[in-house]
Amino acid sequence: MKVALIGASGFIGSRLLAELSSRGLSVTAIVRNPDKVATLPGVTVAKGDVFDKDGLAELLAGHDAAISAVHFTASDPQILLAAVKQSGVKRYLVVGGAGSLEVAPGVRLFDTPEFPAIYLDEARKGGVFLDLLKSEQALDWTFLSPSALIQPGERTGKFRLGTDQLLADDKGNSTISAEDYAVALVDELEKPAHSRRRFTVGY
Repeated sequence: MKVALIGASGFIGSRLLAELSSRGLSVTAIVRNPDKVATLPGVTVAKGDVFDKDGLAELLAGHDAAISAVHFTASDPQILLAAVKQSGVKRYLVVGGAGSLEVAPGVRLFDTPEFPAIYLDEARKGGVFLDLLKSEQALDWTFLSPSALIQPGERTGKFRLGTDQLLADDKGNSTISAEDYAVALVDELEKPAHSRRRFTVGY
């Protein structure tokens, strides 16, 4: 399988790149700064700009799937979607945020008073991206939301999956390591179970 990973040098992107490489997949790591990408088996690095629709489409062409791991505030979902469609790639996976997950019927995490203001713009733009995907007819998309807290940690391969509701343990903690998030997303890439849907991962 040939996979294009947009934003391969970021916090989540670098974990995804390592997971994809470890499974023997052929990966094109698309980044602004190629020097920031680790040298890994099966990985080819390409310099790209998420705001350059035509250039991005050219880099994506010929891949079996594309994964977007870029911040919502540092990209334009309309340009990303247009580039993927122009490239001819049908399978599109998006690294989502937790803010649009429900904590009660009709109440999203970013609607709660406790939600940190510093993350509000990013979270709301992630919600806009998800809404755009839900009306998308041409792509076989998947949007994976992490738990409320995602941080560096271990790759355990042991976690729970959910749909649109925030996952939390019996103490109310909602966490996932970036490494296990990457496992869940690449699992979905290899064995699709959430076509045209959002899902979430947590402990």
